[in-house]
Amino acid sequence: MIKKILVANRGEIARRVFRTCREMGIATVGVYSDADADALFVDEADEAVPLGGVTPADSYLRADRVLEAARLTGADAVHPGYGFLSENARFAEQCATAGITFIGPGVKAIELMGSKLTARELMERAGVPVLPGRDLTGVDDADVDELADAVGWPILVKASFGGGGRGMRIVRDRDDLAEAIASARREAGSAFGDDTVFLEHYVDNPRHVEIQIFGDTHGTIVHLNERECSIQRRHQKILEESPSPAVDSELREKMGRAAVEAGRTLDYVGAGTVEFLLAPDGGFYFLEVNTRLQVEHPVTELVTGLDLVRLQIDVAGGAPLDPAAVSATISGHAIEARIYAEDAGNDFLPAAGRLDLFEIARTPGIRVDTGVRSGDVVSTNYDPMLAKVIAHGATRQEATARLAYALTRSRILGVTTNRALLVGILADAEFAAGAIDTHFLDRADIGALIGRPGDPLIRAAALAAALADQATQRASAPVLGGITSGFRNNLSQLQTRGFGFGDEILTVAYHLGAQPRFEVDGVVLEAQLGSVTPDAVELLIDGVRRTFHVVLGHGRRLVTWAAGSVELTDVERFPSAESTLDPGSLVAPMPGTVSRIEVAVGDEVQQNTTVIVIEAMKMEHSIVATEDSVVTEIPVEVGQAVDTGQVLIVLESSAGDEQGTVGGAATTEMAEPVATEMAVQA
Repeated sequence: MIKKILVANRGEIARRVFRTCREMGIATVGVYSDADADALFVDEADEAVPLGGVTPADSYLRADRVLEAARLTGADAVHPGYGFLSENARFAEQCATAGITFIGPGVKAIELMGSKLTARELMERAGVPVLPGRDLTGVDDADVDELADAVGWPILVKASFGGGGRGMRIVRDRDDLAEAIASARREAGSAFGDDTVFLEHYVDNPRHVEIQIFGDTHGTIVHLNERECSIQRRHQKILEESPSPAVDSELREKMGRAAVEAGRTLDYVGAGTVEFLLAPDGGFYFLEVNTRLQVEHPVTELVTGLDLVRLQIDVAGGAPLDPAAVSATISGHAIEARIYAEDAGNDFLPAAGRLDLFEIARTPGIRVDTGVRSGDVVSTNYDPMLAKVIAHGATRQEATARLAYALTRSRILGVTTNRALLVGILADAEFAAGAIDTHFLDRADIGALIGRPGDPLIRAAALAAALADQATQRASAPVLGGITSGFRNNLSQLQTRGFGFGDEILTVAYHLGAQPRFEVDGVVLEAQLGSVTPDAVELLIDGVRRTFHVVLGHGRRLVTWAAGSVELTDVERFPSAESTLDPGSLVAPMPGTVSRIEVAVGDEVQQNTTVIVIEAMKMEHSIVATEDSVVTEIPVEVGQAVDTGQVLIVLESSAGDEQGTVGGAATTEMAEPVATEMAVQA
C-alpha cells in the first residue's frame, strides 16, 4: 500500500492530487521552485522540498532533484501530474530503479507513444482507424509528390515528436509542399531535437474528441466515455465537455472499443487518453495517446462520479479497477472552462503580474480547481492557466448556463484573463447548438465574443468608482469625518475624477448635496444615490436599482454588478516626466526574458522585420520594426528580464525621423514564416 506520495508538479494539479491523498489518508510531499516558494500548493503539502531555480529546466524538470526529494522525505510513490516529467520514460525508469512507484503507465507505453509516427504505425497494425499517411524518412524529393497524392489532399506535414502545433504545416497547393516540408523539419529539429516529419491527410473542420481509458495490472482495460475538446486557441483547449454533443451511443461504443484496443496494444496501466479527430462525415481517426492524467479530467469525474486520481493511486498500488469504473455510465453533462492569464483581444498575448483579487463564484453545480489566490504573482516562467471552472447539470443547457453564471459573477483584478471570452463562447448560438469544430475561434469575431457592457452601464460603473473613492477618502479624513462624502457648502464646480477604460478616458464629474448632479463625459446621469461605502455603491438609474461593488488594486479598480463587470485604471492628474518615451521606442508587451536580439546598433531593418524576441509563458514573442528603420539604441541584453512597457530597442526611420509609433507589434511566433496555413490538427 502506498503511504506517502510526492507530487512532481505545481499549481492546481498538485493541489488536486493532495486533495485525494488527504481523503485516502496518504501523506503528501510537494516540491517547488524558488518562484513558487510562497505558492498555495506548497502550503497545502504535508512536507515540501525546494528544488531551487526559477525556470522549469532548473526546477520541475530536474529528475535528479525530484528523486532526491523523495529520498529525503521517504516518499514511496511519485505522482507526476501533467506536463513536466509526466510523459518522460526515462524518469519513470529512474523511479523504478530507486524503488519508487511511478503513478502512471509503464515505461514501454510512454516510449511507444512518444513518437507520433511510431504511435500511428502501431495503432494501424492494431486495427485502430488512422488517417492515410506516409513517413518521409529516406524519401527522395522527387518521390514526395507521388506520396502526397497517395495520402490525399489537403496534406498535413507533421513532426513526429513534440506538439503544440510546432513542426506542422497545412498544404493545399502542390507548389508549396517542398518548402512546407523543409520548414517543418527546421522547426521540429530546433524545438524537439529530431527533424523527423511525415505526411498525413488533413481533415477540414474536424472535431477533437478524446476517450478516457483506464487499465490495471490484472489485465482489465476500460473506457470512461468521451470528452469534446474542439474549442481551442493556439492548438490548446480552453473549453471541454462530456458527453460530446456530436457523439451518440453507437459512435461512443465504436470509439470506446477502438480506444480500449489501443490500450491493450500498449498493455496500458493507469489513466490515459486516446485522442481522435472526428470528421464531419462521422469518421474518426487516431491522433495520439496521452500517457497521463489530462487537464480536463474533472468533466469525466463529474459525469461518472469517479475520482480518477484515486483510481490512479489504487491501480499503481496493485489493486484491480473499482467495479464502478468497469461499469461507468454518464449522468448529466459537465463542461470545463480554463481561465488563462492572457489578452484574448490582443491575439491571446500572455499576461503576468500580481493578482490583486481572484475570487471565482462558487455557485450551485460549480467546482473550482485552481492553484492561485488573491495576492499571488503570475509568473512568466510557467503555463498561464490560473484555474479550471467546471459545471455539472442535468443537461448541456443547464451545465452551460451554470458555468456562464459563475464566470460572470467571478471577480479577477490585476491580471488580464480570458474570462469574458469564455462567457461569450458559452452564450454563442453556434456553440449552444453544438455546431463546433477546431476552427471555431478561427472563424469567430473575437471582439464580439468578448463583448462589453452597454455605455449606460459603463458610465454608471465609472460613477460608482468615483463615489467609492470619495467615500474612501472621507473614511480616512482626520477631521470632520462624519460629513457626507463629496459634500460642498457652496457649489462652485463639480468634482472630477478620471478613469481609463481600454483606450478610452472616462471623466466623472459630480456634486453631492441637496441637489446632487452626476455626469460622465458630459452625459448627465439621472441617478438616485443609495448607500455609499468604500467598496459598494447603490445607484437607481433608469428605474433599475443596482449595487456596484468596487475593489481597488494596484492602479486599477474592478467594478462588478450582478450581470457584469468593468476594469478601470486610475488616470494620473500629473503624469511624471519619466513616463514619456523617446520616439521610436519599441517596448515589451508583457513581462518576460530577452531570448534573442536579431540586430545591432547601426543596422538597417525593413518594415515587419523581427528585431528582438522575448520569451514568456512557454512562448516566444517577436518584436518587429513598424517601418524601414535604423537601430539607434538597444538598452537590453540577451537573458535580461524585462517588465511590461520597458524599452527594448529604439529605431529611427530610414528617412531620418524616429518611428512615429511607440511600442512594437508583438506576435506569437509558433513557427518560421511560411506561405502555408498553420496546423490545427493536433
